[in-house]
Amino acid sequence: MSRYFIIYKPFGVLSQFSGEGQTLASLFDFPKEVYPVGRLDKDSEGLLLITDDKWLNHHLLNPSFGHQRTYWAQVEGIPTPESLKALGNGVKIKVDGKEYLTKPSIAKLLSESPELPDRDPPIRYRKNVPDSWIELTLIEGKNRQVRKMTAAVGFPTLRLARKSMEKINIIGFKVGEVQELDRETVYHQLGLTGFKESAKNFQKRPKRS
Repeated sequence: MSRYFIIYKPFGVLSQFSGEGQTLASLFDFPKEVYPVGRLDKDSEGLLLITDDKWLNHHLLNPSFGHQRTYWAQVEGIPTPESLKALGNGVKIKVDGKEYLTKPSIAKLLSESPELPDRDPPIRYRKNVPDSWIELTLIEGKNRQVRKMTAAVGFPTLRLARKSMEKINIIGFKVGEVQELDRETVYHQLGLTGFKESAKNFQKRPKRS
């Protein structure tokens, strides 16, 4: 039976179980068969889903199955209504060295800072430059997409946290916290109720050594 974990990945931790630097293995004694679904960059934090459910992994990573991922981005400066509209309509960024127009998204300026744990280390503030928080909901996940998008409209990202995937979220989590969920809960919160796993279409991944 597949297992499902959601974690608050800390800043500075790699979204993998081996390699140089701090990895997910330092946070919890995960079963050997599980892998993260997608990834968060080392300098990003927040929600990460870890499972050995091959069908779910395929469904969430396949671009043809769009699902909402919501991010909180602390940016340098205060975005204008025009820049937020541009983010929502789509902006041109570089993906694998080529120009790419992002899909429509939902972008809004937050009136106050989101309830996130303090980051270690904290961001570097500039006395003469204000900062603000925006909430950005995407249905795609290109490499460093949120950072590239905010930079494209003139507001570089200072801190980035993934808040949620559909209705699964890390609100109230502590940094590094891990929770195990059951399959029914995960599928329901991802809006996949009614889907059945077709295990025969997916070969087992090799276990981590």
